[in-house]
Amino acid sequence: MTFSICVRERYTDDDGDEQHRFGVAVTTRLPGVGTLCPFASEHGAIATQSLTNVELGRKGLAYLADGLAVDDALQALLNADEGSAGRQLHGVDADGTFAFSGDDCKEWYGHEVGQNFTVAGNLLTGEDVIDEVATAYESNAHGDAPLADRLIDALAAGHEAGGDKREDLTVQSAALKVVNTEAGTLSDPYFNDLRVDATETPIADLRETFETATRGWSDAMAKYEEAYERDDISAAEE
Repeated sequence: MTFSICVRERYTDDDGDEQHRFGVAVTTRLPGVGTLCPFASEHGAIATQSLTNVELGRKGLAYLADGLAVDDALQALLNADEGSAGRQLHGVDADGTFAFSGDDCKEWYGHEVGQNFTVAGNLLTGEDVIDEVATAYESNAHGDAPLADRLIDALAAGHEAGGDKREDLTVQSAALKVVNTEAGTLSDPYFNDLRVDATETPIADLRETFETATRGWSDAMAKYEEAYERDDISAAEE
């Protein structure tokens, strides 16, 4: 019922320490995909879809936090899942990748695994959808734009290639999550956990949400940055 991408990126913070960022983005021709499919933490990113089982995402992140590798964690969950033939499950951690598409998923379905990402989809117009998502991400990997922005670009490429084939379903949704291993900043929630729950233009609306959040944060910091640094909001000028 959807297509999604999970990625990891290594980067160096201002202190010269190596960090990771993990991201997941998803869209579908149903409302509320952000409540069901995308999961991310400082340990990795996971997407669960097709006959969605949210416990695969929740428990998957818990297993990663316990130190399991992503392939061991997600395969163990599938082994214990009686409905695994109807699932799609994929994700990344700091070192590995994993992708699974059960034989009972609905055509067209499939997945692609890259060096630092996974893409999967079902009920798509064709294989071109996930190919274009992967190509769009790879062409901008580690680019100057925030990862959230580049994940929207990847979804847009899949959407333009045909996306979810159920054109009779006009109410759609999209979501993204990005988490860094670096200590969080005030701006993180504004850009890195965004959803559009019910719309006929999910990718455009997710991009508008991202751009509006970016502008809103810039406006707030222009007025309140000194107060935030002093941890005294009353110091801000009215």
